[in-house]
Amino acid sequence: MSDPTMTPFLASGSIRIEPTSTPPIDFLNYWGIDCREVNTFRGHSHGVWTVAFSPDGTVLASGGAERLVRMWDIETGRLLRSLRGHTHDIRAIVFTPDGQTLATASEDRTIRLWNGKTGEPVKLLFTRYDHSVCSLSLSPDGLMLARGSHNKDIKIWEVTTGTELMTLLGKDEYDHHWSVCVAFSPDGIHLASGTDIGKIKVWEVLPSGEEKVLHDGHWRKDEVDSTETRGYFVEDDGGFQKPMDYWIGAMTFTPDAKLLITGSRDTTIKLFEMPTVVEKKTLTGHKGWVRNLVVSPDGKVLVSASDDQTIKFWDLSTGRNFRTLKGHSGPVRGLAFSPDGKRLASASWDRTVKLWEGGAASEE
Repeated sequence: MSDPTMTPFLASGSIRIEPTSTPPIDFLNYWGIDCREVNTFRGHSHGVWTVAFSPDGTVLASGGAERLVRMWDIETGRLLRSLRGHTHDIRAIVFTPDGQTLATASEDRTIRLWNGKTGEPVKLLFTRYDHSVCSLSLSPDGLMLARGSHNKDIKIWEVTTGTELMTLLGKDEYDHHWSVCVAFSPDGIHLASGTDIGKIKVWEVLPSGEEKVLHDGHWRKDEVDSTETRGYFVEDDGGFQKPMDYWIGAMTFTPDAKLLITGSRDTTIKLFEMPTVVEKKTLTGHKGWVRNLVVSPDGKVLVSASDDQTIKFWDLSTGRNFRTLKGHSGPVRGLAFSPDGKRLASASWDRTVKLWEGGAASEE
């Protein structure tokens, strides 16, 4: 039982010591040992949809139905500033990797870019025919921003200039289903999108912008009614259609880009092998719409948020649910891992954002 801290003379030889001299964390062990709530950020007057960590891990940005972006100091819990501009629910927030830009998406049909440090507004991105924006994803280099919305197309902007780079449209011109969820793959090659009826598409971003794979995903053909209709007012019929049972609520990739993970209104989470999009596993346990998914930096732990008011931790290698958090009193809509993976932030319809920490590995 040799303790590496007791044998510093080995460091100059065959053992390479990291600059911080801390071994990489096994997040399955870290979040499996313990998980405790370390802070609750109160101040939102309405439900919170989304939360994001700044790349340096010192600031949290959150937004929701009250239309303000709130920025919090992680350590003190103090509200640093509130960003005004959106006129409807804020659905998604992302920081660029350099922390210089904060992008926020809203049901007011716009995406706003802010200075990530000062909160000053920088740019407004929208097109004349846009609809409610409900999902954002940044390319790994932070240069491209993709949006999913209540519309069938996917738009991609260049972040630095605010220039619209491309519009992704599927091969089937008669498919009018909304691309409500988007996620860039960590290698930057692909973009995945999920629709309001639960289907999944994988696109080659550059150079072609072409739809490569269409997968049924969560969608299942109903024996009684095979129509693929939305739970919204349809003018042609003069009435409401039944709600979409398989609506994709969240999608993410593992850091190695080998797995695409999706969560749906059908309460399940599905794992797909990339780039072939072969379904590997279905995770069950939630009792409500799965709204958000995040993966730990080492790719071992998946965390899911649901309208059933819980947050669940899953071992990605086995699909086992090893922890369930019940700290929120409303649907949980947003999740974010801190850059180092040691903290988790959750945003809820109970108007709070909570900060969680994993088990401190023994430090004797």
